[in-house]
Amino acid sequence: MYTIAALAAIGERERRRHGLFTFLMVGALFVVFIGLRYRVGGDWYSYLNYFKYSGKFVFPDVIASSDPGYALLNWLMYRWQWDIYGVNLICGIIFLVGLLVCCRQQTRPWLGFAVAFPYLVVVMAMGYTRQGVALGLFFLAIASMERGQFNRYLLFIAVAAFFHKTALVMIALGVFLHYKNWKLRAVAVLIAGYVLWDLLLAESQTDLWKNYVEAQMVSQGAKVRVAMNLVPGMLLLCFHKRWKELYPNYQFWMVLAVGSVASMVVVNFASTAVDRMALYLTPLQVVVFARLPSLLRGQLSPNVVTVGIIVGYALVLFVWLNYAIHAKYWLPYQNWLFL
Repeated sequence: MYTIAALAAIGERERRRHGLFTFLMVGALFVVFIGLRYRVGGDWYSYLNYFKYSGKFVFPDVIASSDPGYALLNWLMYRWQWDIYGVNLICGIIFLVGLLVCCRQQTRPWLGFAVAFPYLVVVMAMGYTRQGVALGLFFLAIASMERGQFNRYLLFIAVAAFFHKTALVMIALGVFLHYKNWKLRAVAVLIAGYVLWDLLLAESQTDLWKNYVEAQMVSQGAKVRVAMNLVPGMLLLCFHKRWKELYPNYQFWMVLAVGSVASMVVVNFASTAVDRMALYLTPLQVVVFARLPSLLRGQLSPNVVTVGIIVGYALVLFVWLNYAIHAKYWLPYQNWLFL
């Protein structure tokens, strides 16, 4: 599957119009790959048990749950008898729509998609469903932000928070849109943030702080995942002048880049908390590396840069599948269609 994205990335030309039909076909293939997986992912049985338990819910229980968006989806799928595959299909669609919409806005869309495959598609979307949905919605928020659509940015972040409450933190980035009237945006962000905090976090904030910070929960592999964001973050900081000349929303991406550096500094003190939040810095990888051939034009051949990125992420995928502690939960890959 990585080969498909890699070959497309190597063969594409900058700023060439990419047909919607091709993206839809590839998207459909990956929806099946993600949504109809069978016993794939470290939390497969946890999600399966949650799905079965959701059959006991009444609607007030759904609304009162910690992640009401995901609870509602499970509740509906259970009643419609779509099984866990219905949940995974819809979550896969949301994730891929967000990712592909964001990628299509880049000068090299397939390169962005290839970068996303090893970790975001394989590990995140196929292993941690709620976070995958939240990330897909964050990609849609970013796509809206790049078009200057502030209201849509807030909407997508709000919906993401109903699937995974950590997404609420990203609502503050709405202030850094290139659009004018930043004071009005700041007021809107504060109001929306407070409402969502009151709905989703007010009753659980103490427990979250104790579990993620005071209890010193350790997230294995957190340093590696944070470092993967640090590389594109540092590249953006190094080439920020060139970035500002070529691309909009300079402030937004600079905040994410600084966040990637800060994450590396504090990961030793609260690895699980930082690991959860670093998820929302992963768009740096997709966008920065998709734009890197243009940023380095005149210094390195775009084709050389593209091949280097493809090879680098192929190594990431190879190392993770062969040496990661939890990779055994993803292997062998099985699909419901072939059982």
